[in-house]
Amino acid sequence: MIRLATEADLAGLRDIERAAGRAFADIGMAAIAADEPPTLEVLRHYRRNGRAWVYLRTAPVAYLLARWADGAVHVEQVSVHPDQAGHGIGRALIEHVAGWARERGARALTLTTFAEVAWNAPYYERRCGFRRLRDDELGPELRDIRAAEAGHGLDRWPRVAMRRDLEP
Repeated sequence: MIRLATEADLAGLRDIERAAGRAFADIGMAAIAADEPPTLEVLRHYRRNGRAWVYLRTAPVAYLLARWADGAVHVEQVSVHPDQAGHGIGRALIEHVAGWARERGARALTLTTFAEVAWNAPYYERRCGFRRLRDDELGPELRDIRAAEAGHGLDRWPRVAMRRDLEP
């Protein structure tokens, strides 16, 4: 079941993020694995604005945060607890948000991710209908997102912006 996150969910979302991040250590990206999850205040911001969703079993096992960027809904973060990986939960969250975005007139979903990590860009292409964007296709807000990521050190590994057009 997917629903909007509640205040009671937020601390658990940080735990999901930490657990999901550990997989990066296994592929030589220890800095990503050690990166702190979004703060409770950041999570509260998304929750207050109705842009934080959770996937529930008996408790949240995955979450997605979204924002608006360049007229599209930008998937800021999607994380699935590794114990639940491989069951289509991340894809279900993306589909849910795609419907939410369509209802609000968004033309597309966008996201930024690691280009060469199997469960990142290749997954979004094969399983979720996203395509990689060229630099000249980025709008100003997506450029700002990419610049902030670079400033945070994420560009130590190849990154890419992606888009999935939404049918009306």
